Amino acid sequence: MNPSWKISLCILVLHFNAFAAPKPHVITLGRWTSISIRGKEDEKQPPTTKIRALYVDGRSKEFTVGAAHEVTERTFVIQRIYRINDSLPQQTGPAQWQWQRGGWVLVDRVSGKIQQLALTEFDPDSSAANWFRDYAAYCGISDDGQKIFAVIMQIGRRKPLLKKFVGGSNDSQPTCTPPVWDRDPVRVTFAQTPDQKLTFSVKSRAVDVITPDETEGSE
Repeated sequence: MNPSWKISLCILVLHFNAFAAPKPHVITLGRWTSISIRGKEDEKQPPTTKIRALYVDGRSKEFTVGAAHEVTERTFVIQRIYRINDSLPQQTGPAQWQWQRGGWVLVDRVSGKIQQLALTEFDPDSSAANWFRDYAAYCGISDDGQKIFAVIMQIGRRKPLLKKFVGGSNDSQPTCTPPVWDRDPVRVTFAQTPDQKLTFSVKSRAVDVITPDETEGSE
């Protein structure tokens, strides 16, 4: 074979390899493990929860808590949990590590990318996020813990679709009931108390409040 043909063949092979489909990543969640997490200062026995590792191509990338939510056939979201150094500056010896809940991450099965999601007023310990499609609905907590908001976020948007003040709290660690989604029409109901319910209709990138009469008429 003519040497020039060999060179041309090698260039052609390299050209096709350059445009070959990238190798898909293997995303898996490990086995559940029970751990103790940070509780209230007056609690004698710290609460426990179950966590599992998030692996990308066999390597542990994050620890997670709770169930994953499938957003599309290639992406899902899940809440992370991590260990933070709880040792005092004057302490000596090995570091004391404490588990702490974090925010939510978006995982891409094809690229293997793990992206932190910025959820407005989301409190990892108190805000119970409920997902539907690419929307997250939850009770947001102000930095001082005194204000509670009804919040709806959509993946890919920096600003919330909804952030509405729904009440205050005197509790140092307020709790929120997870909002409830309906599909047809798409709407979500926040219930801070049994007597205080707010329902919002979600239309693409717009959110409208639904009055009690409208809610009853659509059921």
